[in-house]
Amino acid sequence: MSLRQYELMIILDPEIEERTVAPSLDKYLTVVTTEGGSVDKIDIWGRRRLAYDIKKKSEGIYAVVDFTATPATAKELDRQLGLNEVVLRTKVLRREESKAAAAPAVAAEVPAEADAS
Repeated sequence: MSLRQYELMIILDPEIEERTVAPSLDKYLTVVTTEGGSVDKIDIWGRRRLAYDIKKKSEGIYAVVDFTATPATAKELDRQLGLNEVVLRTKVLRREESKAAAAPAVAAEVPAEADAS
């Protein structure tokens, strides 16, 4: 199968220490590297207030991970994260390059329409 780019947003339990977040993420992401994929970027946003309670928690530690893997590997990663008690919520999205390239062109057109009004 071909490798695809994915973006994973993960919300972790706020009761874990923030200094243990990066090592924990590395441990979870080993499934990607062992299956021939790569972890491109890990961005830890830190502790944030949730819009609504998840598992009776009003805060969570957010992290966004960009990785390249096969669809089966992405599905397995999401499954393993769902089984972990520390993980409150996950969302895996496939990144599309064509939409990312078109976004700046759309943003440039919006101010021109605003001036015409």
